[in-house]
Amino acid sequence: MKILLVSVNASYMHTNLAIRDLKNYAENLCPEIELAEFTINQPVGEVLRGIAASGADWILFSTYIWNAEYVCKLLPEIKKILPECLLGAGGPEFGYGAKKYLTNIPSLDLVMFGEGEETFREMIEKSCGEPRSLLEKLAEIKGIFYRSGAGEISRENEVKVGGGEIVFTGNRDLIHNLDDIPFPYPEILEGIADPDHKIYYYESSRGCPFSCSYCLSSVDKRVRFKSLERACSELQIFLDHNIKLVKFVDRTYNLDENHYIGIWDYIMKHHNGKTMFHFEIEAEYLSQKALDFLQQIPEGMMQFEMGVQSANKKTLAAINRSTNVEALAEKIRQIPRTIHQHLDLIAGLPYEDLESFGKSYDFVMALKPDALQLGFLKILGGTQMEAYAKENGWKWMESPAYETFSTPYLSFEDIAFLKDMEIVTDAYWNKESFAFTMNYIFRMTSPWMFLCALVEYGRSVGAFSQARREAYWFELLHAFIIEKNNFYGQLSNKHDNSNSFDGGSGGGNNSVNDDGSGDGLDKTLIYDLLRYDFVRAGKKGNFPAWYKHNYDKDKHRKLLDENGLLENSRIGFAITEYEEFEYNVLAEQPEKEKGHTEVLIRYK
Repeated sequence: MKILLVSVNASYMHTNLAIRDLKNYAENLCPEIELAEFTINQPVGEVLRGIAASGADWILFSTYIWNAEYVCKLLPEIKKILPECLLGAGGPEFGYGAKKYLTNIPSLDLVMFGEGEETFREMIEKSCGEPRSLLEKLAEIKGIFYRSGAGEISRENEVKVGGGEIVFTGNRDLIHNLDDIPFPYPEILEGIADPDHKIYYYESSRGCPFSCSYCLSSVDKRVRFKSLERACSELQIFLDHNIKLVKFVDRTYNLDENHYIGIWDYIMKHHNGKTMFHFEIEAEYLSQKALDFLQQIPEGMMQFEMGVQSANKKTLAAINRSTNVEALAEKIRQIPRTIHQHLDLIAGLPYEDLESFGKSYDFVMALKPDALQLGFLKILGGTQMEAYAKENGWKWMESPAYETFSTPYLSFEDIAFLKDMEIVTDAYWNKESFAFTMNYIFRMTSPWMFLCALVEYGRSVGAFSQARREAYWFELLHAFIIEKNNFYGQLSNKHDNSNSFDGGSGGGNNSVNDDGSGDGLDKTLIYDLLRYDFVRAGKKGNFPAWYKHNYDKDKHRKLLDENGLLENSRIGFAITEYEEFEYNVLAEQPEKEKGHTEVLIRYK
């Protein structure tokens, strides 16, 4: 009997942890278990050919909101090519939507619900090597949704597809000892992994004790941990093989102090100088011992993803999250900047209109995250939020990714505006291409207000309806700031939270000054900073029309000589650029250091 476990990932760099856990947990029972990973960007026909080539008896899919639509296209086609195969699926999307998917997709034979390792093992045991015989024994296996009568034989001597009522066999007990689950990546041990271009996901615990109403992890709060010894021995495998990025999928990593600090301590003492470890953190619950420990962490070793979601206390209470945003902010400020910090906001939550969301946005930006992810509320089946949304007037997509269209507080037009805000946040902050320019602007005025104005301007020139390369964003910002003297004038009051926000971000005057006088933004300095951000990004063959290149070859040569780069002048000129500015663009507060500045930019 041959089994194919399939994942359709969001991109090539992703790996699927679930199908690896299933294979490794049960391969002693069935030596012919194979993995197949595709991406949602591949043509359906190409993926079908790959699946058909396996000739598998069972084909089981790992499903999530990002691949469910794609999987739904595949399932009926697979039955046409391999009519006798058994088709199944698991994962959070099909698991919690089992009745819907079994009703709508006749070719789907079964859905696995919850943790799949023991269910998968029992499926193999019950089949006794006869692939289709499993259909007659599904009622004996916990954790399965299927159709009654699915194994009946028609007069044409073909296995019956569809029909019958949908049956759930009941919840299966969770795996108590996570050490029983083998290391998920034997390909790393075999030396056939891709250490530089793949993200390797890892879990040291399962379950989450919190009750966030929008999250499926809140449905089951039973938390279990791998032993510290086992976790550290597996992390050593990643370190030994120089894996570039390892992402912990623990729903809340920092639950047990001895466990999570123990892992951090091991990583710090055994680090290879390359591997980055990613953790999802509830920052408010970091202990002082943990915060003290983190002060030792060097740059390039760890990155934290921390969900703020909102700074509106009424909103946080409505979704069952802590309302102590002051404590959260204080903990985040204590995390050293050597750790890359990724903070999350969710648009579409209860009681949050554009004004409230603007305050949340500025609250997060005041914490100076390395990246701000502006997400949108997804109404997931089985969560408390689903019932709340139905009762209180939310509208959302009925198919994956179940994203919110409107709320009692945000119209569809407001959501569309925030979608554009997400784009400019990513372009002007998260990618760090505009770091010097934006650090100045965001110190001097509200990031929310500034970017709202930029969105409005971008819409007026069609910025969001065309392909956008990085050079375009420079042109857009230059046109917006340098050619306009009052960027707030076009805003409607619904965006304005400048009078009520007190989260620590700028404030300042709403005007843009030509020379740095007064309290507004200094247009000359912004132009300097924008040019510096542009030129530091890489050696330019040509400069765009908006860029004034103040070049002097003799001064360039002089700086090369001062920096010991004239031994080979051809190479020295090739790997550097010379530029002149009216401010010291490298200063922490360049507005205080006006004066002619010559800069040698060196490229890697």
